[in-house]
Amino acid sequence: MRQRLQESLGETSGAVEIAVEQLDRFERGAEIPSEDILLLLISHFNLQDEEAVKLWELAGYDSANQTFGDNDDDDGHRQPRFGEGQTQHMHVMLLALDNRILYVNGSDIAADANGVVLNFTQNDGNSPSVQAVSRVGMSYIQAEQLVQTLQRAILHQKYLSGPKQLPPPTQQ
Repeated sequence: MRQRLQESLGETSGAVEIAVEQLDRFERGAEIPSEDILLLLISHFNLQDEEAVKLWELAGYDSANQTFGDNDDDDGHRQPRFGEGQTQHMHVMLLALDNRILYVNGSDIAADANGVVLNFTQNDGNSPSVQAVSRVGMSYIQAEQLVQTLQRAILHQKYLSGPKQLPPPTQQ
């Protein structure tokens, strides 16, 4: 999927916040991603249900009789493994992501000991009421990173987005 979308290992691993080496091991089949990482990859690639289920099964999370742990206890006695003699069912919930862009005309920021909450708002211009359209919570470290990223994006758009031109010659 990554290659089909022409993404580098670095781009994909950065998007789901894992090491490039770990993503490489997943792709080579040397390591199986955790359920959480697999869900992040499914979300990142915006997979439809059928593709997501195939990826889930490819990672081995479809087994009805998964076994976990050792067979022996501390005294060397055989212990039943999870799933032995019984059928276990794994339930998977896939959430569809809404990639629409909501344009806002207001914001409010609240901070407390736990972090920062950004409230993005809209108002239709005809009434004094303001409607929150999105609320995003984050740690202080994430908020600082967001501020830096936002500043870079604004500066890039402001100074580096247009065609590069030399100033007009001055006449003497």
